[in-house]
Amino acid sequence: MVYGVIRSFQAALKYRGGWRGLLEHMYTNGDYPFKFGTYMGHDAAGNRYYENRVDYPFGQHRWVEPGDIHNFDSASIPPEWHGWMTSMNDVPPSSENVFIKEKGRDIIPLDRSSVPSDGNSAVGHQEPVMNFHHLHNLTTVRSRGWGIGNPIVGLPPGAKDSFYTQPGSPYNEGSVRPRVDIGDLDAAKGGGRPYKSQKWADRLRTPQEKEELEKEKRRIVEGAIEREREAARRRRAMMAARGSGTVVGSA
Repeated sequence: MVYGVIRSFQAALKYRGGWRGLLEHMYTNGDYPFKFGTYMGHDAAGNRYYENRVDYPFGQHRWVEPGDIHNFDSASIPPEWHGWMTSMNDVPPSSENVFIKEKGRDIIPLDRSSVPSDGNSAVGHQEPVMNFHHLHNLTTVRSRGWGIGNPIVGLPPGAKDSFYTQPGSPYNEGSVRPRVDIGDLDAAKGGGRPYKSQKWADRLRTPQEKEELEKEKRRIVEGAIEREREAARRRRAMMAARGSGTVVGSA
C-alpha cells in the first residue's frame, strides 16, 4: 500500500509539473491530482477533458479539469462537452469537425452554390457565440445587490445582467414604463417631493402634515353633514307649508 501511494505521488508530480502543481490541484480539485487519463480536448474556457475507461468505473471515467482552477463554475462547460461527459455521445467535440467533414462527402448537393464548402456548410450558417466569462448558463450572470455586481462570476458593479427576462417583466428594460408624476407636495416652494400617486404622496408626508390633512378631511365632512342637515330642514319646512293650504269642501 505504501509503495502504491509513493508511486502515485511520483506519477502525479510528473503529471502536474512539480510540487506546486500537485499541491494546487490537491487543494482545489480533491482526487484529481492522482487521477490520470487520456487527454481528449479542451474548450474556449481552457477546461481540459480526460477519459480513462480502464482504471475507473462507468460514470467516473470522464472528467474535466478547470481552466480557471481558482474560480471554476460548472456553467462554463459547453453543452457539447457536457453531452460527452455524461455519456450522451462517445465522440468528443474536438473530433466533430472531422466527423462533419467525413459525413459531408456523402451529401449530394441539390444545386450549385457559391458558398465555399469546407464540410461545415452541411450544418448551415453559424454565428460565433460569445458568453460572459464562458458561462453558458446566463441566469448566474446577475448582480447580487444594488451597485455591487457579482464577484462570484466577475460581474462588475453597474454592469447589465445577462439573463433572459420575458416581455412584461419589471426586469425587462423594454417593459419598464417611465415614471409620470401627478403632483408635488412642495410645489409652492419650487418642488422637491414629487409623487406619482396619492398613496406615494401619503408616504412622503410628515406626521404633522398627515394630522393637518386629517383635520381638513374632518372639517370637510362636518361641513357636508351640516349642509345636508340644513337642506333637510328646508325640505321639511316646504312640506309643512304645502299642508296648510286650502281645505277641500270649504266655501
